[in-house]
Amino acid sequence: MDSFEINKIIAAVLMVALLVIAIGKVSDLVFHVEKPKIPGYAVEVAEVSNSSTAAKEMVETKVDISALLAMGDVKLGEKVFKKCAACHSIIKGGKNNIGPALYNVVGRKVGAVTDYKYSKALASHDKEWTFEELNGYLIKPAKWIKGTKMAFAGLRKEKDRASVIKYLNQNSDNPLPLP
Repeated sequence: MDSFEINKIIAAVLMVALLVIAIGKVSDLVFHVEKPKIPGYAVEVAEVSNSSTAAKEMVETKVDISALLAMGDVKLGEKVFKKCAACHSIIKGGKNNIGPALYNVVGRKVGAVTDYKYSKALASHDKEWTFEELNGYLIKPAKWIKGTKMAFAGLRKEKDRASVIKYLNQNSDNPLPLP
């Protein structure tokens, strides 16, 4: 290739670049858009309480736990619990795995297993594992008790949650009466 052909290639590339710039300038003149004085959009947001207890109370009032538990089935709960069994044991006298043993969990104080190291969030959560508390926690653990180490995504289906809660209640020395 001689220098004349190289000059033609460079000139063609420069002409294309100049043409692109010129088309951009002409289109700005043809399609003029006035810029707003303040960039962005005004979004009106309703004031939301920052406390997690308010969110929990809203969920608790919306859920009729007796109707929810009526949907549950212990045999289905045993099947669904297999997801939990990777980290928790449910047998009497069972040892703690990645998560604490869940025998006698319904009605027990949150963070009460003595030989298990709970996250600070669960250790300071001053409640009992009631049917309502278990339901809220099983929906999405990390959202119900912020700061928990439990990395489980949760059980979205109401029937699955109700079944697991009934299964957990059955695996106890003294199962609580269903509401």
